[in-house]
Amino acid sequence: MTESTTDYAPWIGRQEVTEDDISPAPALAAAAMLDDRLISLEKGQPLPNLWHWLYFLPKAAQSMLGTDGHPQRGGFMPPIPYPRRMFAGARMRFHCPLLIGQPARRVAEIRDIKQKSGKSGSLAFVSVLYRFYQNDQLCLEEEQDIVYREPGAAVPAPPVIDWPATAAGAWTRIVTPDPRLLFRFSALTFNAHRIHYDRPYAMQEEGYPGLVVHGPLTAFLLMDMVRQQARQPVKSFSFRGLAPLFDLAAFRLVGVAEGAQVALEAQGPDGVTAMSARADLG
Repeated sequence: MTESTTDYAPWIGRQEVTEDDISPAPALAAAAMLDDRLISLEKGQPLPNLWHWLYFLPKAAQSMLGTDGHPQRGGFMPPIPYPRRMFAGARMRFHCPLLIGQPARRVAEIRDIKQKSGKSGSLAFVSVLYRFYQNDQLCLEEEQDIVYREPGAAVPAPPVIDWPATAAGAWTRIVTPDPRLLFRFSALTFNAHRIHYDRPYAMQEEGYPGLVVHGPLTAFLLMDMVRQQARQPVKSFSFRGLAPLFDLAAFRLVGVAEGAQVALEAQGPDGVTAMSARADLG
């Protein structure tokens, strides 16, 4: 497959507005997934950071899903032909928390579309800005990086090593990404991408060695570690996916707080950084 010749300029600036009542039910389900029995999620309580991903969900009809489980391209998102789609990273600014049980509005805008060709084939990068409002107040801004690419070579299973020692005072958590966790996160985000729950498809069609851990799930867990460990609210958060994680072995979350900044990463079983992130406190 070669670089697409389609002019995607008409999609830049395109907007989409979605409403949601921020029901307690998805948040309660997320708390169950995290084994958190202490968090308060009653109506009127603040929604934890990143849990907005459980709301404003696209609801494509079953007949509109592609073979991979993603909704067919076109409409708001440009019809980029490359079959592999990845949520590569995001940058967020938290102005005030969304409140559970109160109506909210999300305004999405496509900011940029770029195409590139490299050693791994053709790529397209789509930048989407999301603004979240409640009671006509801007609560959250999030800019997402979505990457579309051609199929690549098969990905080998990572080796398992003993992780090196962390810095003194570092936060750590070991996560075992079994299929039950991946299924529950797929259900919470209404994500039908088959690489997260259909092992034969993930291995035979997309060349992975096992089920793929959702990038947003890894970011979700990193932010949850900040929520559990930090004593200050989070002003901003950013993350970047660097390598895939699989359900074949545990991975490690590490956080190092220095003043008002927390450097975060998820380390694969081979010690390689699969995701880097940063939280600014204040």
